[in-house]
Amino acid sequence: MAKERIPRQALRARDPDERNKDFKEVALGFSEEEALLEAKRCLACKKKPCVAGCPVDIDIPAFVALIAKKDYRGAINKIKEKNNLPAICGRVCPQETQCEVCCVLAGKDKPLAIGSLERFLADWETENPDLTPPKIRNRSGIKAAVVGSGPAGLTAAADLARYGYEVTLFESLSSSGGVLRYGIPEFRLPKKILDRETEYVSSLGVDIKYNILIGRTFTIEDLFKDGYKAIFIGTGAGLPYFLGISGENLNGVYSANEFLTRVNLMRAYEFPKYKTPVRIGQRVAVVGAGNTAMDCVRVAKRLGAKDAMIVYRRSEKEAPARLAEVEHAKEEGIEFRFLTAPLKIEGNDKGEVGSMTCIKMELGEPDSSGRRRPVPIQGSEYVMPVDTAIIAIGQGPNPLIARTTGGFAVDEKSGELKIDENYMTSIKGVFAGGDITTGEGTVIAAMGAGKRAAAAMDRYIRGQK
Repeated sequence: MAKERIPRQALRARDPDERNKDFKEVALGFSEEEALLEAKRCLACKKKPCVAGCPVDIDIPAFVALIAKKDYRGAINKIKEKNNLPAICGRVCPQETQCEVCCVLAGKDKPLAIGSLERFLADWETENPDLTPPKIRNRSGIKAAVVGSGPAGLTAAADLARYGYEVTLFESLSSSGGVLRYGIPEFRLPKKILDRETEYVSSLGVDIKYNILIGRTFTIEDLFKDGYKAIFIGTGAGLPYFLGISGENLNGVYSANEFLTRVNLMRAYEFPKYKTPVRIGQRVAVVGAGNTAMDCVRVAKRLGAKDAMIVYRRSEKEAPARLAEVEHAKEEGIEFRFLTAPLKIEGNDKGEVGSMTCIKMELGEPDSSGRRRPVPIQGSEYVMPVDTAIIAIGQGPNPLIARTTGGFAVDEKSGELKIDENYMTSIKGVFAGGDITTGEGTVIAAMGAGKRAAAAMDRYIRGQK
């Protein structure tokens, strides 16, 4: 008798007309019943193609099998053998283009909901904390430093602590998390979740020092003089890109970086309780269609914009944002203007944004990115009234470390730190990974780089090849 097919369990979400007015989490995690049903869908493939799709090499079939047995403690511990931040990854990792796209079920059915199962376990652990100290290799007393507490830095620090090193993590801001804290809204990644994950990293023995800007407060040379045997740079991509059109200096124009930092890290959405205002007009245009653009436009809607819209020069098919984020934005009343490119931003007599002149586009042949190149349609220009414009077309590596430290080899075009196959920079003993070496990428890709760099640092310190 053929085994009855279990449909993929859908991840529930809050009502759009309620959630687009507050900053409470949008997606609702699996119930235990849903998690058990979803776990039973796993085929337990011997070749484990899903593992090959995971940047941090989680043994996915193993933890799913433990869920099916209701061994949730064993399942979350299995994940934590490779991933120190499961509650974060279960929420913001693009599983659909990584582990899930490799799932054998995807050939005939919908792939296993790996991300939702990971989130279920992380949330279960929150309700059922394990007070047993994590296993650590014998402490060596050797010091290692990590610069930047974003996903790459947190991962590298945690793994180095597991290897037995005395790890100090230096963060320039007053709170940890990097882009996880300042770049992702509360409704996608609650700060209490990030705080718990950071507390776990600290429990491994990582000493996190805040308000210290490496390159200014201390130099790389200072860290070596202080006895650190190896240093990891994970300062991310904090240099915003702009369109290069007239009017980008008007009041009411933000980079996505500034806008989200004001709202997320400086709590502008709770003004005047937190005295960091953010200007939101009645008509807000966000240029771009990546995850950051979706975050910006959904935040603007929540902060009172009557019309919040995405302006993107390609079609919806080419939009780099996660499909779930696009669908959530549509449900919340976001307007999408695809195949539209800004030409200039016009201001009023007060120097504030008043309108945006755009041109309609059509798609031509694929460009170097593999996506069809947008081509302007001559004579299709039109003026769109807006009073706030947010530029969300990406950002480059944070340039501070390279500018303040001599000896780093840097890609002249991108500004990325150059590293070898072992994640070591051109300065001996200094390693790097994540967006500082690749440009803006995903959280899980940065974590994978942090993990591999930590392993390379361990080999370096111990004198191995």
